[in-house]
Amino acid sequence: MAESEKHRATGRWFVFAATVLWASTATLARFMFHTRQVDPLVVVELRLTIASLVLAALLALFRRSALRVAVADIPRFLLLGILGVAAVQGSYYYSISKLGVGLAILIQYLAPALIVAFDLVRGRWVGWTMIGAVACALLGTLLLVGGVRVGQVQASPLDWGISFYSAISFAFYIMNSKAVLARYAPETVLLYTFVIAAVFWAFRNPPWVIVASNYPPELWGMFVLLGFFSTLVPFALFYMGLRRLPAAEAGVIATSEPLVAMITAAVFLDEKLGAMQLVGAAFVLAAALLASRNKPEAAEASVERG
Repeated sequence: MAESEKHRATGRWFVFAATVLWASTATLARFMFHTRQVDPLVVVELRLTIASLVLAALLALFRRSALRVAVADIPRFLLLGILGVAAVQGSYYYSISKLGVGLAILIQYLAPALIVAFDLVRGRWVGWTMIGAVACALLGTLLLVGGVRVGQVQASPLDWGISFYSAISFAFYIMNSKAVLARYAPETVLLYTFVIAAVFWAFRNPPWVIVASNYPPELWGMFVLLGFFSTLVPFALFYMGLRRLPAAEAGVIATSEPLVAMITAAVFLDEKLGAMQLVGAAFVLAAALLASRNKPEAAEASVERG
């Protein structure tokens, strides 16, 4: 194998490892919501806080230059942190708690198609492959929702609405993060948007209220696991892979996340999808694949997790 091909093969494994961590930690979060009765938004806040503290310490020790941002760019970070990261993670974890891991992730994978649809609304022709991707995503989502049997998922119209909002907020996050990433290193963007999002959710769950909840050491261990293996480690792996791969190829590999999520949820939580939902899942995955093959922006949409 040529050296360049080995380089790319290593990159593929990095990206795949990141998707495995994202999907499997979503299953851990679902376990905490239902078995340990932890508020999903508390999990979001603590996950962000732990990741922020660890990343800030690492940058302070090894790369202080990454801590500097221009005052003029603070509004951009606030917008991305609140309407991007805070909204994405809050709606996404809430969806996991109500709809289950598989459905929550698959619905959020509408984000690439939403970005393409936004281009069409602006009058930007994106090609018939992109039109096909949007059609697959919409059909797949209809099958996913239509395939839910009464009693299988106890979700209200509000729960479904928040789940679909997670896809919208995810698309917003991706589109708005591009401008910030053009000016700052990824670790700088991650740190400040994580900090802003954590502070935002702290208004809903003040730290002293969380401390007063007296969570057992077992739960704090799970919070730390999510902070590391749902945030810091997978993002590091993904960026290492992206350095070695074209964005489109990384995006295609990242579409394995819903499949991994469904497998882990089936193994550990006994969650199962019906036949109609499995067909819907195939359509949603096909939409992500079509988008990532034809348009770099859509590929990035499928992999930049919040």
